[in-house]
Amino acid sequence: MAEVETSRDGAVLTITLNRPDVLNALNMDMHRALASGLKDARDPAVRAVVVTGAGRGFCVGQDLTEFREAAGDIGARLRENYHPNIRAIRGLEKPVIAAVNGVAAGAGMSLACACDVRIAADTASFIPAFINIGLIPDSGGSYFVTRILGPARAFEWLASGKKLSAAEAQAWGLVSEVLEAGALAGRASQLAAQLADLPTRGIGMTKRLLDHAVDSSLEDQLEREAQLQTAATQTDDFREGVAAFLEKRPPRFSGS
Repeated sequence: MAEVETSRDGAVLTITLNRPDVLNALNMDMHRALASGLKDARDPAVRAVVVTGAGRGFCVGQDLTEFREAAGDIGARLRENYHPNIRAIRGLEKPVIAAVNGVAAGAGMSLACACDVRIAADTASFIPAFINIGLIPDSGGSYFVTRILGPARAFEWLASGKKLSAAEAQAWGLVSEVLEAGALAGRASQLAAQLADLPTRGIGMTKRLLDHAVDSSLEDQLEREAQLQTAATQTDDFREGVAAFLEKRPPRFSGS
């Protein structure tokens, strides 16, 4: 059984973490398979990506059975296995949706937070489990949670290891929608298809702007906007958007 499964529906690629017997805990084989799936997502024909989990869990983070003998050099493990996939998600010039179907804990929570949009089943939960075993947030958890929740609430949550229900996560702004478990996959596909119909390069450039917005000076961000807006006006989708507006018809964006 493949540790990660991918499927295409038009312009939407779904990447499913597939170790349901261990709630999709991350081991070296899954890291490699996820890297392959994220490489497939770079195909220009893919205009939106959904990341989800098989079975009852989204991802519970590191498979601790790999630490049965000794943890080894954790820093090297993070740099080799975790960091490339987090960078790959942020580097995709297209929207990435986390469809959180069950528990997202530790690095699984970080993985969900690295995505652009998070929706959750009502059975989902979010646990920054690092502190519960004497560790600190990793896999970008400190970076993304601070940007999503703000520093005060990020500290409160990450330093306590508190389990958030799906409803609590929505109230905090960690997820944008909560659905009945049986409706999650359909809603994720619908949302991904809607995003895939939009100007993909414009969405990619918006991601770049927002990645810099928190710690950029106003002058730097104004210049970054000017540069990327110049690039946006050179896209086919800009020309189509203007033409559709002038012709009073719905636009037909191609993603180019």
